[in-house]
Amino acid sequence: MLPRSLRARLLLAFLVVAAAALGTVGIAVLLVGPGYFAEAMGHGPNDPTGAAMDEATRAAFGDAMRRALLAASVIAIASAAVVSLAVAARIARPIGTMASAARRIAGGHYAERVAAAEPDELGELAESFNAMASSLEMTERRRLQLVGDVAHELRTPLTTLDGYLEGLEDGVIEPTDETWRLLRSETRRLTLLVNDLADLWRAEANQLVLDIGEVDLVEVARDAVERFAPLGTQGEVRLEVSGRAIARADRNRVTQILGNYLSNAIRHAPPGSAVAVACSAADGRARLAVSDAGPGLTPQQRDAVFQRFYRVDAARSRAEGGSGIGLAIVGALASAMGGRAWAESDGPGRGSTFLVELPAARGAGGSFIES
Repeated sequence: MLPRSLRARLLLAFLVVAAAALGTVGIAVLLVGPGYFAEAMGHGPNDPTGAAMDEATRAAFGDAMRRALLAASVIAIASAAVVSLAVAARIARPIGTMASAARRIAGGHYAERVAAAEPDELGELAESFNAMASSLEMTERRRLQLVGDVAHELRTPLTTLDGYLEGLEDGVIEPTDETWRLLRSETRRLTLLVNDLADLWRAEANQLVLDIGEVDLVEVARDAVERFAPLGTQGEVRLEVSGRAIARADRNRVTQILGNYLSNAIRHAPPGSAVAVACSAADGRARLAVSDAGPGLTPQQRDAVFQRFYRVDAARSRAEGGSGIGLAIVGALASAMGGRAWAESDGPGRGSTFLVELPAARGAGGSFIES
């Protein structure tokens, strides 16, 4: 039965190799040695003098060889044991350290890391282990943040609903049309948040059912612009569509992505400006870009804007009832369809462009429009 310890197994393996090597050498020497001894004495195989070599000389030679082999075996096994212990310790120690760190991570201590000093396979293993630990730590941090953010988002509408319902029950608040509209708006806000969270979970868990086909991005853009035209008119913002591109994607999900982009762009565009939707294709990729002349983004905001519940203007977003995860859904949907989503901006006060890139339909041409 093999020992359970890695060090013991490595030591046993080294000793087995050393024993096999010594056995091979011993057998070879004992079988071939006498012939070489006789030849060294100057006697050939048919030499009468060699044949007359007495048994005592032969016995003495054999005994000397056995003693020499025994001494060599002891020295070799001792040396192999020392070397194998050193090598086994060098291999087993970092593995044992990683095993201990893995147990601590399993217990919830996600900040555990191991040293990765050696530029060899063990060093690569340590670096991979640290990368995995960092990913787990980030995932856990995002999970805790998500729980806190969801609780925060749910608290406001639930508090409003509870307060108004208690007032209605006690007769303090009159059941007017305005009261019912407010209650209805809060339930819609809760429904929006729950639906958005469900979409985000399905997208990130690869549980979305996608109907992939050829999608004319210009046609989708025109339909979306027509749907958002009243909102644009209300904010005195023009909506424009240009370019051409055909993508392989889910039309409904592309419409959902563009709807998120347009609602954000119209909300932040100043009166009298335009929101431009540009379609383009090149190198097997189709692209939609929604540009506005709004307040723009800092580099930090540009990197964080697709995170869950991130708001550039938190107060205004909550007042308008946004769930705060619309762009996170956009990023997850784009990834689920084999694409990506990102934002570009030259800085505060210089507008921003939100883009999504998807696989292009076969044969689609054109060139990307620089934003």
